[in-house]
Amino acid sequence: MADSYNEECDYLFKAVLIGDSAVGKSNLLSRFATDEFRLDSKPTIGVEFAYRNVKIGDKIIKVQIWDTAGQERFRAITSSYYRGALGAVLVYDITRRATFDNVRKWMHELREFGNSDIVVVLVGNKSDLSRFREVAEEEGRNLAESQGLLFMETSALQNLNVEEAFLRMITRIHEITSKKYLDSKTKENITSLKGGKEIITLDEVTATKQSSNCCY
Repeated sequence: MADSYNEECDYLFKAVLIGDSAVGKSNLLSRFATDEFRLDSKPTIGVEFAYRNVKIGDKIIKVQIWDTAGQERFRAITSSYYRGALGAVLVYDITRRATFDNVRKWMHELREFGNSDIVVVLVGNKSDLSRFREVAEEEGRNLAESQGLLFMETSALQNLNVEEAFLRMITRIHEITSKKYLDSKTKENITSLKGGKEIITLDEVTATKQSSNCCY
């Protein structure tokens, strides 16, 4: 984690992990950030975070992921951490129907406190316990489609689709931010020609490499 923090990057993306308590958020984060799984993982108190550098195309993206507590008593605390988040991984436990039913509550909170164009991946975790499944994969997929979310089932224990879920979110964030950057540069480089015509000159979409505190 220290190496990821100190390595130079082109962009810094902030994302949050949300969902009910004990759905496996912390182990999804540790699996993605350090490829570790803790059987004795305890409930998160307040907020924890981790960094990881990811290469998308020719860009190095430093992803700062906040693991927010799922307990109701911490909701007021965690709401402030949505500020500035470009992505969210919304997790439910496929073996506990109640955690899936609460997805809409989390979406309401996300839309209230988060950015309007935040990229959200709905994750049905603990697919290794499919024999105890209470939520069909199709239910999760249909809910994601109805809400305009990405979707994937994962197993932090077996390291199944964990990397893919985070990378889909990061890639989508990169696509959106690159488009915004390109659009802003397009507007800046519109010059008027004689006869009222316009010519648009596009600069290459790049960001100046910065120190470990880089951001976009």
